[in-house]
This record gives sequence, C-alpha cells and structure tokens, in this order.
Amino acid sequence: MPMPAHARVPLAAALIIAGVTGAGAAAFAYTAGWLSPGRLTPNKILDALDPNPALGHRRNHAKGICFAGTFEANGNGAEISRAPMLAAGTYPALGRFNLGTPDPDAADATVRVRGLSLQITSPDGAVWRAAMIDPPFFPVSTPEGFYELQKASKSKDPGAMGALALRHPEVTPFFAWASTAPYTTSYAQNRFNSLDAFIATDTAGTTRAVRWSYVPQAAATPVGAQALAALGPDHLETEIAARVAAAPQRWTLEFTLAAPGDPTNDPSKAWPAGRRTIAAGTLVVRATQPERDGPCRDINFDPTLLPDGLAVSDDPIPAARSAAYARSYDLRAAEAQDYPRHLNTGSAAR
Repeated sequence: MPMPAHARVPLAAALIIAGVTGAGAAAFAYTAGWLSPGRLTPNKILDALDPNPALGHRRNHAKGICFAGTFEANGNGAEISRAPMLAAGTYPALGRFNLGTPDPDAADATVRVRGLSLQITSPDGAVWRAAMIDPPFFPVSTPEGFYELQKASKSKDPGAMGALALRHPEVTPFFAWASTAPYTTSYAQNRFNSLDAFIATDTAGTTRAVRWSYVPQAAATPVGAQALAALGPDHLETEIAARVAAAPQRWTLEFTLAAPGDPTNDPSKAWPAGRRTIAAGTLVVRATQPERDGPCRDINFDPTLLPDGLAVSDDPIPAARSAAYARSYDLRAAEAQDYPRHLNTGSAAR
C-alpha cells in the first residue's frame, strides 16, 4: 500500500538525518514512572545515539571548542526573574560551541545542528547552566520520540523514517527545516535557542512561562552544505578561534514570554510570532581554547541546574536530559585515560 503523502520523508532529510538526530541535548531518558521492562533508561538512549562511542568524549555534541567571557546583564530580565545574574551587572561566563554529533571527528558540513552550552555564575555562587541549539523547534515532543528517532535514523529498513513520521508527525516540519535552512560560516552567526519552556519567578512571586535565545550580533553569511564543506572539515572551530582573537563576539539574551494557551510541554511547537520579548543582556565571548585542555571540558551542562528565579516547566525533556547527561558524565570520568590531551592536567570528567 502506498505511504500517505504526509508520512513521506524528503530524501534530502533522510540523507542528513544522522547529523540532525544529534540535535538538542546529549541524550534523553525517562527518569521515573515507567515500570514496564521496556522503559527508557539513560543507557538505552546513549546506546541509540552511538553503540560504539568515542571513549572519553561526550556521548553527543562531542565535537566542540571551549570559550570564556562575561554576561553583561542590563537589568531588564529582573522584571520577570529574581535570578541573581539577571540583575544589572557583569558575570563570568564559560561554555562551548559544539556540533550535534557523537563523533568528535565529524566534518562540520555533515552535521546539521549546532549547539551553545553555557554557564553563568553570580557573585554568591549561584549557577545557571544551559544547553541550546540552533533549530527553531525540536524534532519531537517527548523523550520517547527522540529515542525512536535515533533508532529509525540508524535502521536499515527503508520504511523506518516514514513509519516514524506516522507515529510522530511533528518530525515533518523539522525535516523540512533541516533540508532547506542555510548553514552559516561561523558559530558567531548562529542564533541558539532553549526550545524547552522554563518558569521565571520575580521578586513578588509572580511566575511566567518563558523560552530564551542567544541572538547573534554578527551578520550571518548563509551558505549551502557544499560551500561549507569546501572551507574544511574543522572550519567552525578555527574560524571562531580566529574571530574571537581579533575581537570579542556578542549575542543578545532574549526572553520570549508565553501567552495563554502557548504549549509549555512540547518543544516541537514554536510559539507564534509576535510574543513579547525582553532583551536581558549580552553574552560576550572573549577567548577560546581547544576542549581537550579547556575550562568547559570538566562541566556537565545540565539544563536543569538553574538559579533561584528560574525553574523547569512541565516540559518532559529537561529532566530526561539531566538523567542522560549524568550518565554520560560518569562514563567520561571512567574513560579519562582515553581522552586525547596536549597537556597532562586536570580530569577528563565532564
């Protein structure tokens, strides 16, 4: 029987799905409430990402470069959240630019999704960690959907992706984005989005559902995959290192506030255009360093590690990510001797 038209997956999307499925966070797993023998676990998700991972590396978003800088809050974010690093001031920030793949040696043009992992620290020691990606919405709505996406993308069954689209029709818009959206020639030109909804609480106790993005201040240079490939397999890391060495690079932190009825439990659904936004400050990247000996290498960018004034919502993805991130961290720590280094300092756990 012919497959319904809405269930067909574009060939171009199918060809790049191996890179696409690294989107988002490192991996997802159900953490509670699933008593059946077939329930998802962190190990199952990590194995679905790559059953033969590069030892000592992150299990997803394995290719990356560290950066250090500051977050310059303008105070506007204090309207919606009492988080200390949203009060006007300058706060230390560090993080990593990365690609959504478990392969640390992947060529840049073979990976569709790019990420920004970030830690901002306030003077009282409070920490805000975030892991964001550049698509405008997530491919699926649940951890189960993400797991099925991994399995389908690696299946030898030619109908696997079509069957996935029948079970999870929300993947079709994501495939369309992945097939048609241009690449850029620099991490500095990418907008990075939380996609997940969070709850912001102000000093009066008022709560609001929000998503956030880091919007680049650099102008974008859109290119196709072939043009990006011609720049070299590691162009993004060498380019951002040279760019930051020449001048600090900046992104504006922009909060988007949900309106009544906007979904907070489904990151595959973008909120309508026109929602109120608040520009809360500027991330300034002042230095980069290869991850093998950089400050980001030992950090687990768990997106549920939030300061007072920010909290998870009913979105199921962040808690699931947290469980898988923790397992990935433990595995990396046990494989410290397998991680390539230039200097014999520090630990390999992240």
